[in-house]
Amino acid sequence: MARPRPEPVQVVKQRRDAALHALVHGVPYIQFLGIEFDRRGDELTAIMPFKETLIGNPILPALHGGATAAFLEVTAIIGLSWSTLWEEIESGALDAGVLAAGKLPRLPKTIDFTVDYLRSGLPRDAYARAQVNRSGRRYASVHVEAWQDNRLRPFAQATGHFLMPRKDG
Repeated sequence: MARPRPEPVQVVKQRRDAALHALVHGVPYIQFLGIEFDRRGDELTAIMPFKETLIGNPILPALHGGATAAFLEVTAIIGLSWSTLWEEIESGALDAGVLAAGKLPRLPKTIDFTVDYLRSGLPRDAYARAQVNRSGRRYASVHVEAWQDNRLRPFAQATGHFLMPRKDG
């Protein structure tokens, strides 16, 4: 009995990219901030391109703390959602076409979110990655770090706890 041939890599990449695009572009606030996501396999890196409107202190100049916190929270929520959707996308249980058509899964809801501002955010692009520490049926814990020029020198980090959406509706 012959094994079925694996899907071509382009088809797999298109399915993953379509699912991520639908997830990210389904939230208007992400577009408002200009946040993008770079996907490498199942790993996501959030990118917040610099815009003058993100400056909070024009004297320094430094990124606004609210923009930094929003960037971290968006990264945590999308990272957590992506980690839970990944298995469904790969198994074929979730059709990326359905996501692209606008039928998005419910996103986790923030219970609490604590931000540590480690240094001033400079007027340049910012990057962030989320690490899911725990993800269960009802609750998840996520840690996020944001950096600019050097990954080993984060300018902010955060820990968030989230209420996971119910699977039955």
